[in-house]
Formats: sequence, C-alpha cells, structure tokens
Amino acid sequence: MNVATPTQDQIVARIREIEQDDFFGFRREVLVMALDFEHARAFLVGDATDDTWEPPTAAKTGQDAKEYYDFALGKIRHHRGLSAERSVDKLGEYAWLLGRDDVVAAMKAQPYCQYGAPIVKAFADGFGLAWPDEPEVNRMVAGEPCEDGCERGCER
Repeated sequence: MNVATPTQDQIVARIREIEQDDFFGFRREVLVMALDFEHARAFLVGDATDDTWEPPTAAKTGQDAKEYYDFALGKIRHHRGLSAERSVDKLGEYAWLLGRDDVVAAMKAQPYCQYGAPIVKAFADGFGLAWPDEPEVNRMVAGEPCEDGCERGCER
C-alpha cells in the first residue's frame, strides 16, 4: 500500500484545524511531537531547544502508535472512561500522521461505546496489530458489557 504521510506544513494546519475541538490538547500533543523543531516552536512551552528536540521519523511515529495502542488496551480493560476517550483521539492522530486515511475512516465508522473498544479494534485491524483473545474485551468490541452484571461501568 502506497501511503502519503503529511508534510510539516500539513501537520501545522491540522493542529490549527482541530484546536477548537481538542480542549485538553491530547490530539495536539501527538501532532506536535511529529514536527521538527522549527515547526513545533510555536506550540512549545518551557525550555525545549533545537538541541534537545528529537527529530520526528515515520519509524518513531509508528513505534509510538504501537506503544500507545497497548496503553489504550489497558484503558479498555480497566474501564477508564476519560483515559479511554483520550486514547481514541490520540490513535486517530497517529493513523492520520502515518498517512492511513483508510484507518481513520474505519475508526470514525465505529460507535464510541465500551471505552472505545470498537474504535481501537478498527485501529488494530488497520495496522495488523494483534487483538487480545479475551472474551471480555471481545464482548466490549461488540458493544456488550465485558461480563453480565458488570458494575465497573459497562452497564451504566
């Protein structure tokens, strides 16, 4: 599959585009880390310098996305509402940065229920990542509670 990853200017434009909807800055955080220092400077606070800034690479972004996917699975398993929602937002930006509009579309086509499990599964499927063979998590992907009578949040 031939994918086109966004340019630095396209990433900056996306940050500007989403800033009204990204109240806590979770999506922006992912996008800024994909910028070189020159482009990121306008979004940074603190004492980051060109010398301390890690230049972005597609390989690093891909690795960060995989690690964040693993983190997102933990949020689903542990019924972490706000953290799970943040995970969905960040995974969507990782998919966009990696030039996978097909994955972004697949994620958007899923309902947000059960801590984002259907959306995170769409991300996993799109990138060929292993989905856990766990009955509870698979029930959540289907929009069901992790177990009948779940009192941790699935049925509230």
